[in-house]
Amino acid sequence: MKGILLHAGHGTRLRPLTHTGPKQLLPIANRPMSEYCIESMKETGIVDIAIIIGGTGSQKVKDYYGDGTKFGVNIKYIHQDFPRGISHAISLCEDFIDNEKFLVFLGDNIIQKSIKDFSINFEKSNAAASILLCEVDNPSRFGIADIQNGEIKKIMEKPQDPPTNLAVTGIYFLTPIIFNIIKRLKPSPRNELEITDALDMLLNENNIITYNMITNYWKDTGTPEDIIHANGIILENISAYFHGKDDGTNAIQGNIMIGKNSIIKNNSTLNGPIIIGKNCIIDGSTIGPHTSIGDNSIVSDCNLQNSIIMSNCEIKGDIKIKNSIISYNASIISNPINIEKTFLLGEGTKLII
Repeated sequence: MKGILLHAGHGTRLRPLTHTGPKQLLPIANRPMSEYCIESMKETGIVDIAIIIGGTGSQKVKDYYGDGTKFGVNIKYIHQDFPRGISHAISLCEDFIDNEKFLVFLGDNIIQKSIKDFSINFEKSNAAASILLCEVDNPSRFGIADIQNGEIKKIMEKPQDPPTNLAVTGIYFLTPIIFNIIKRLKPSPRNELEITDALDMLLNENNIITYNMITNYWKDTGTPEDIIHANGIILENISAYFHGKDDGTNAIQGNIMIGKNSIIKNNSTLNGPIIIGKNCIIDGSTIGPHTSIGDNSIVSDCNLQNSIIMSNCEIKGDIKIKNSIISYNASIISNPINIEKTFLLGEGTKLII
């Protein structure tokens, strides 16, 4: 079985974070969110993966993943000239798939469950497709499956009056039958070839579509709030390690991950779960819970909670930062005024308060 990872799109709901790169490279627990997708595919035994790229920062995707060697997979890049829908992206991979069953993974989907057993069952089955479903609180935001008596009756895209709360996650097991379906699809009102329309047509033509439920955690990280929430969940499930230096004056508790050559000093307080990358300095600050700090960052005299600070950042001053995402190479310098702020800062932002 082969894999397809969708890594294109504009990420408009995440601007300004996505002005300089694709949303799928935004870090969760200091790793690009799409890397978790590749790990999930690799765990099923898939080693040949096509990554669909397009839009801002496509070269950054190639620079990070290369040919896949350092991730234990073989990567081929396929360019999508414009976001024309998931089905369109899949159609670009027909030659790559070469009549095999395959797995499609949207690069902004985070799950905490292995899909290995689902993959094994699909390979043994005669189903034309298999989808993963998850109960959600706001079903009108998602593609929805109408399930009756254990069978899928209809699949629809973002219905105004959803018949169920069973969201179709961005993880699809498919067979080459889908390519013929996509060739006959009509664009949706938003001028895209929808995967939900393709699956519904597949169903209407008497093909078997099976499903499995994700009952622990799944997140479509389409908004800053989604990313911050996923970051906290991932941090709770990483094994603790401490490869840095503690000057002995600090209070450290909870699930803590500290990278090489990072220094914690001057009565800092670390409340896990948190992750701090390599070569960081945490000086007289309170960090956590649910906070990530990327490599080569400096945090002095401040308080960070429930936030993502990317690499090469500098935050100094008497300021409390909550529920924020601060992108690469950004800096915040605060005069001692004891304020509380929430930020969504793009790459290279310089802010003096």
